[in-house]
Amino acid sequence: MSSAPFCKITSMSSKKPTTPKFQPGDRVAERPKATAIPNLKPEVLNRIKVYKTQRFGVVVDTYVKQITTQKRKTIKRQYVKILWDGMKTPSDVEQMRLVHEHEFEQVQADYISAIGD
Repeated sequence: MSSAPFCKITSMSSKKPTTPKFQPGDRVAERPKATAIPNLKPEVLNRIKVYKTQRFGVVVDTYVKQITTQKRKTIKRQYVKILWDGMKTPSDVEQMRLVHEHEFEQVQADYISAIGD
């Protein structure tokens, strides 16, 4: 038998509520995303082209949304209501998909270097 001390492994998840990263009035951008979709017909590419651009906007509100997973576990996620530039109505986006506008260039540079461009 080994005399090594017992090591308890704990879950990485936390039960404490997360705080909103963004406040109403903050300028935000979507995190960069890969936009290359192989083997699409030209007419399909033209139809989705408008959705592939980088979006910037203003935070209108933040809230917590409860989601039930397939295993019937309830989790809480931070959501942000954003009025995107050029849009008339706000949309709901999970906080983890956003960065502050002033951080966007650095996040984009990190993303590009990570995917090897």
